[in-house]
Formats: sequence, structure tokens, C-alpha cells
Amino acid sequence: MTTLEQLRSGALAGSRRLTLSCGLTRFPPEIFSLADTLEILDLSNNALAALPDGLARLHRLRIIFCSNNRFTELPAVLGRCPALTMIGFRANQISRVPAAALPPALRWLVLTDNRIGELPAGIGGCTELQKLMLAGNRLQALPPEMATCTRLELLRIAANRFDALPGWLLALPRLAWLGFAGNPLSHLAEADEAAQAAEAAAQGELPPARIDWRSLALQQPLGEGASGVIHQAVWQRGERSQPVAVKLFKGAMTSDGLPQSEMAACLGAGAHPNLIAVHGQIAHHPAGASGLVMALVAPRFRSLSAPPSLASCTRDIYEGGTQFTLDAVLRLAGGMVSAMRQLQARGILHGDLYAHNILYAEDGQALLGDFGAASLFAADGGAQALALERIEVRAFACLLEELLARCKLPAGSPQHEDGQAALQALAQLQADCAQDNPAARPLFADIAEQLAHCQAGG
Repeated sequence: MTTLEQLRSGALAGSRRLTLSCGLTRFPPEIFSLADTLEILDLSNNALAALPDGLARLHRLRIIFCSNNRFTELPAVLGRCPALTMIGFRANQISRVPAAALPPALRWLVLTDNRIGELPAGIGGCTELQKLMLAGNRLQALPPEMATCTRLELLRIAANRFDALPGWLLALPRLAWLGFAGNPLSHLAEADEAAQAAEAAAQGELPPARIDWRSLALQQPLGEGASGVIHQAVWQRGERSQPVAVKLFKGAMTSDGLPQSEMAACLGAGAHPNLIAVHGQIAHHPAGASGLVMALVAPRFRSLSAPPSLASCTRDIYEGGTQFTLDAVLRLAGGMVSAMRQLQARGILHGDLYAHNILYAEDGQALLGDFGAASLFAADGGAQALALERIEVRAFACLLEELLARCKLPAGSPQHEDGQAALQALAQLQADCAQDNPAARPLFADIAEQLAHCQAGG
């Protein structure tokens, strides 16, 4: 790990990235010695409450992280940093966000788990903003000036105090990943979902809704996401043992929202061949941790991609050389559309339809997981329900675009001409789903019909 002594000795001269986590109570002035090269500065997990007025001397600084510190206000000096595009101040004590703190080139702002009651109207001037993470604050509304943030693609406002979603938000042209669970507008739906799941389980219509921790034997970890860690485990059910996956949540607040909201959505999603089956919710954990017991996915499945990088912001990262056959693309896309139709019918907005949340096999069979950003809504076919569905359609358009960019047809094959026609039809479908006017996008039922037409070779 980088140390303050290394910085002071000059050993880090020319560094483009600097991480210091050593109990800092003041900004080390030695950092300015890197002014001509430093691009990423991570001062998370310290005891800082202020940044120096001269921070803008770091004229190449693009990204700054100051999470888990003691800031009560987002420092106004950030807005004077000419190259700054990403700001991360998660888990501080921030209650005020001055408009002056928001640089005009800002693309990615993380203020999760603070005490923010309102945002400045000046955030509407951040027209490059693509990702905004505000879960776990005290917001009751968003400034209407944000309607000019037309590049916004991902928004997290879970665990705040919203009674309603603003109409302009649902009309944003590029919004694709939205999470709003744990607000007054969704509390009733979450409570109803949990009650219905418990009642159905009691009547034997679903697997047990609560699973005793003592019946589970954890084994090796399988993966880790924003909200928790997944382990392989053995579930002892009387005389029978069953291999399962167990997801243990990290804490009361995640980057996307609350564990109880995720559990309500998972339990309400129901059985579907393209969703990872959920057996139930953990009970009687000795430390009071929340968790879910899920089906253990076969080893032949792997993650479709890695999550977005700091550079890509909102788009997933695929391994170099990744390619898909046309049949695999059609099966994968069809499976995701089928799963999304079921979720929409049950009033569940997944909120994170991304390749990195999909497990897939080479033949295109796919499983959608990670409900950490899921939200519940009234599936009444009304204007808001349709608007929310079309936001998910935009996310599907991003996924389909990535798949088509990596789909290759074998030259000279007898099916090559039909395959080219199918690819052209899929490209047109993708363009339709990605339209800037949300109301012009097809719904998932329409998309399913078009995919079936492509599969039939039409």
C-alpha cells in the first residue's frame, strides 16, 4: 500500500494515481508535488473534513474519492478543478451540496449514505452527467432543472424520502438503470410483496420463506457484488442435504439501496427459467445479518462481462476476443426479454439489467441475477408502469448493442444470407429500443414477438 512516507520521500514522483488511507486528518500538501501527473486521487477511509482551497492546482485530476471520511459539506473547491469528471464521497456526514462544488464536466457523482436533504438547482448545468448515486440520504425531491441532464443513464435514489417520481425523470432520453426502493412511494408495495410471499409459503405454494441459519454450512466464496458476498453452501433439509448458494449482505446500506428491498424483490420475482431461483430468506443469523438462499448455478455458467470501469462509466467491459454466435445472441436476448416480462407483470423494476449481472452458457442459455437495485411499483398498466418498462427497454438496448457488436457469422455457410437478414433485423430492433423518445420504444411483449420472428428466420 502507498504510504505517506513514500510520498514525502519523492518515491512517487510522476504518479498518475495515488491512494492514501492512513488516518489522515488534513490534506497532505506533498500531494501537490504530483500536480503535473496526478489523475486519480483516493483519500477514502481517513478522518478528513476539508480539502484545501488550492486543490485546483492538481490540474490533471479527473477522479477523486473521499468516502468514509468526516465531510459535512461537499467541498466547493471541487468545482474549480478543471479536469474533474468523477467525484465519490460515500458514507460521510454531508448535508449540504453547494452548486459551486459541481464541476461542469462531471460525469459520475457518488454521494451515497449521507444526510443530503436537497440538491442545488445548479446540478442542471452538469449536462455531461451519466451516473448519479444518491441512495441513503434525506431527499424528498430532485431539482426540476435536472431535466436538462439528458445524458443521465444511471440513477440511484433508493432509501430516501420520495413520495413520487417526477414526470420529467421518466422522460429522460437515456435513462436506463433506475433504483428507487425504500422510499415512501415504494414502502407499501414492498410490505405487500413480503406479506404475500410469507402467506404463499405458509400455504405451501412456494419454498419456505425463512431458512434457519443453523441448517446451512457455508463453503467457499463464489463472488462478491456491491451489496453482498455469495458463498457455496450445503442446506440440510431434514434427512436430505442440498447444495445451494448463500448471499450475505454487507450492511444496512449498499450503493444501490437496502437489503430488505432486494429481498422483497427476489422473493416476489417468482420462478422463471432465466432467473436464479430463490429458496428463501435467512433467519436466526448469529450476528443478525440479512441473507438469501438461492439455487446453486451449474459451473458451465459464467459472467457475461465485467462491470463498467472508471473510464467506461456506464458500459460493461468484455474480455478481449469475446464472440457470440447468432443463435446464442437470439437465445440470450430472448431469455432476458422473457424474464423482464415476468418482472414487469409482477411490478418489479430490475433496475440493473446489465451483462455483468447475467450468467450465461456458451449456447446462450442465461440467468439474470442481482436484484440489489430492484424497485417495486404498481403493475396496473398505467402511464408510470409503462414509462418504467420503457426505461428497462433502454437497458436492454444497451445489452443487445454489446451482443451484436460481438456476433460473428461464419463466412460461406449455407445460413449466411439468412443470418445477415436476422442481424439486420436485430440491429433495427436495437435502434428502436434505444430511441431517445421513451414513448416511442417498444414494450417487452413487442420485443418478444420480433425476436421470435428473427429466430424463425423471417
